[in-house]
Amino acid sequence: MPKMKSHSGAKKRFRVTKTGKIKRAQQNKNHILNKKASKRKMRLRQGAFMASEKEAKTIRTMIQR
Repeated sequence: MPKMKSHSGAKKRFRVTKTGKIKRAQQNKNHILNKKASKRKMRLRQGAFMASEKEAKTIRTMIQR
């Protein structure tokens, strides 16, 4: 059986923390930023963790971790 390839798109979008959680960037931080408040943009910088454990498990297999 050949080795599984990791998903290139997922590698760029997700990180695994030391505790094993999947971290992702927040949405709404790419364009049309002049109408968004500075406070809102600051909060969006921090990122978030995957909400469902089922999705996190899928992503773990995609990025081979």
